[in-house]
Amino acid sequence: MRALSVTIARPLAHSFQIEGGHPLSGRLRAAGNKNGALPILASCLLTDEPVSLSNVPRIRDVETMIGLLAHLGAEVEWTGQNEVRVHAADVTHEVDEELASQIRASFLLAGPLLARLGRASVPPPGGDVIGRRRLDPHIHALAELGASFEFPGRYELQGRLAGAHIHLDEASVMATENTLMAASLAPGQTVISNAACEPHVQDLCRFLVSRGAKIGGIGSNVLHVDGVERLSGGSYAIAPEHVEVGSFIGMAAVTGGDITVEGIVPDDLRPVLPVLRRLGIEVELGDDWVRVPPGQTLAVTDDLGGAIPKVEDGPWPAFPADLTSIAVVVATQAKGTVLVFEKMFESRLFFVDKLVSMGARIILCDPHRVVVTGPARLYGQRMSSPDIRAGMAMVIAALCAEGTSTIGDAYQIDKGYERIDERLRALGARIERVDS
Repeated sequence: MRALSVTIARPLAHSFQIEGGHPLSGRLRAAGNKNGALPILASCLLTDEPVSLSNVPRIRDVETMIGLLAHLGAEVEWTGQNEVRVHAADVTHEVDEELASQIRASFLLAGPLLARLGRASVPPPGGDVIGRRRLDPHIHALAELGASFEFPGRYELQGRLAGAHIHLDEASVMATENTLMAASLAPGQTVISNAACEPHVQDLCRFLVSRGAKIGGIGSNVLHVDGVERLSGGSYAIAPEHVEVGSFIGMAAVTGGDITVEGIVPDDLRPVLPVLRRLGIEVELGDDWVRVPPGQTLAVTDDLGGAIPKVEDGPWPAFPADLTSIAVVVATQAKGTVLVFEKMFESRLFFVDKLVSMGARIILCDPHRVVVTGPARLYGQRMSSPDIRAGMAMVIAALCAEGTSTIGDAYQIDKGYERIDERLRALGARIERVDS
C-alpha cells in the first residue's frame, strides 16, 4: 500500500523560539544523509523489485520525494521511524509539477525514468534560492547517452540510451547522479569525467553496486559504468549526514558545550576538520564518533606572516559548500579576522545581514565573499530562514546569543534536519516550535 497521498501539504507557518546562552551537552546519533537519501530513493525506479531502505532521514524533502514516487505509480511506505520500502513495479513517465516545485532533487527522476522507460517528462525543479543552479550538465550528459530533448514548459526527454564518454562541464553532484543512474542500465560502457565525488555520490554508487550495477572509480572524479540489463531489489542503509555532523560541531563550540555525535564516517570529516580547526575548534575523533570538548576559546589561526586566512569551499574533497554558512557563524565567535569565500552559489551569503542585525561584525564584499571579525557579542533578534543551511546557521547564532531569538519559516530547516528542535532540547537547548 502507499504510505501517503500524492499531494504533500504546503508547510505550516512555524517559527523556532530560542533562548540563547546555554551550553549544549550530551550525545546524539547522526541522521541519514539527506543528499544521499534523495537520489537513492529516485534510483529505486530502476528496478521493478522491492527495495527497503534504512537510516532514511524523516525530513520534509524526503517526504516530498516519496510523494513524487507515489505519483509515478510506485508503492511507497514508511515501515519504521527511519525505514522506507519502495516497490516500483509499474510506473509512468510524467513527474508531478506541484511536488517537483518543492524540491531541487525532483530532477533526479529524469535519469531513472529514461533508463527504465525510455522517456521522462520532468517539470522545472524548485529548491533553495541560493543562486543560479544550472540544469545544463544534466541535459548535456543525458543527450550524450542518446536522449533527445525538448523544453516546452517541461523537460521532455526520450530515446534509447547507450554508453558514452561524458565530460561534465562542472562537477555537479546531481548531474553526476542522474548520469550514473541512467548509465547503469545503458548498454555498453559509460565514462563520466569531472564527476562529483562527494560522500553522498559515493553512497549512491555503493547502493547501485549492491543492486547489481557495475561502477568503477568510486570516490574519484572519473567513474566507469558498465551497463547491465536489470537491477535487483534488496535492502540498504543510507550513510550518515556529514554536513549535519559539521553543524553540531560548530554548535557545540560556540555554545561552550560538550557534544558527542555517534554513527559517523570519520573519512567524511577529513575536509571539514582542518577548516574548523583554523577557526579554533578542536575535536576528538573515534572510529565512529566525534566529540567536541567543552570550554574552548576560539581563535582564528592566521596564515604565515600574520596574513588574514581564507576559508573557501569547492567540490569534494574541498570544504563543503553546505557548511559555509556554519563556518561564518563560528567565525563571529572566534578571535581574529577571516575571509570566507563561497565559490559555489552566488546568493548563499546574503543571509549574513541577519547576523549583522544580531551584532556580528561582518563585511559583505560581494555575493561570494565576506570578511568576519570576532569575537562579537550576539543578541537575540526576530529573523526568517531563507534556506536550509542559512537557517541552521541562524539557529546556531541564536543558541549562543544573549536573549531570545525567533526564527520564522522553520519549514526551511525541517527540509534538511530531522526533528531538530527535539534533538536540541535533548542536549539542553531552550528551543520551542511555535505558530508564526
